[in-house]
Amino acid sequence: MRKLKLDELNRISRDEFKESIKNPIVIVLDNVRSAMNVGSVFRTSDAFLVEEIILVGITAQPPNREIQKSALGATETVDWRYFSTTEDCIQYLKEKNYTILSIEQSDHSTMLNEFKIEDNKQYALVLGNEVDGVSYEFINESVACIEVPQFGTKHSLNISVCAGIVIWHFVSAY
Repeated sequence: MRKLKLDELNRISRDEFKESIKNPIVIVLDNVRSAMNVGSVFRTSDAFLVEEIILVGITAQPPNREIQKSALGATETVDWRYFSTTEDCIQYLKEKNYTILSIEQSDHSTMLNEFKIEDNKQYALVLGNEVDGVSYEFINESVACIEVPQFGTKHSLNISVCAGIVIWHFVSAY
C-alpha cells in the first residue's frame, strides 16, 4: 500500500467545481468568532459539494488571512454570501424555501442519526457561535434542532468538526 501523490487524486478544476451539481445544503455560520473555523468549514464544504455558505453577523468573511490558512483556496470555489443580521438571513432562507435546522443541543433535540433526511428538500444547517451556540432567532425558525450524539465528558465539539460530521451525514443520505 502507498499514499497517492497529489497528481493521482483526480481533483477537479475550479471551473469544473463551479459547474458541478451541488448537494442541496447551505451552511449558515451564525456569529462564528474564529476565522480558522470559518476556513475549515469552507474546505469541508468544498470537499462535499455544498451549495453555499452563508456568513452572519460577526462571522469573518473572505478575503481574510486566517480563513485562507485553513480554507486552502476553498473560498474561491464554494459560493458564499454575507448577512449582517440574522433576520435578513432568515428571510432569504425562507424565500428560497430552505428547511432550517439548527445544529444545537436543546431540550427537544433530534439525534443526527435519527433525523430523517428527505430527498426533495433543501436544507440550511445553522452552526453557532463557539461560546453561545446557535442564536434563539435561528432556533425559533428551525424545523428541528439536530444534535451530534456524544458519549464522553465534554459534550462539546469544535464547530468545524461538528460541521464535517453533519455535512457528511447529509451528503451520504442523498
